[in-house]
Amino acid sequence: QLQLVESGGGLVHPGGSLRLSCVASGLTLEQHDIAWFRQAPGKEREGVASVSSGGGSTNYADSVKGRFTISRDNAKNTVYLQMNSLKPEDTAIYYCNVGQVYTSGSSWWLLRESDYWGQGTQVTVSS
Repeated sequence: QLQLVESGGGLVHPGGSLRLSCVASGLTLEQHDIAWFRQAPGKEREGVASVSSGGGSTNYADSVKGRFTISRDNAKNTVYLQMNSLKPEDTAIYYCNVGQVYTSGSSWWLLRESDYWGQGTQVTVSS
């Protein structure tokens, strides 16, 4: 049974950094693409970044390009999101999920393996 546990969130000042982690269990992570999502209060969940199963291909939302970096360690069944130069608009609950990434031009989306979502980790950027 798929389980995703996100961690690493917290309160940070604008311009600061955080590193999020997501540990997956119940599946062989190396066989799946992975993505980070976020949901701010009153807004829909949006894709932030994705990485292919082998780690060789990544995609980012325009709003985080150049500031966020997604990476994975298949041996640890873990995906990371390094977030630098954080802005107040990055405030949200961050989630990871697994599946297959599709792209069209500059757009990308994740076809998830299931409807399951973990509990997420709260990121708050505020002075």
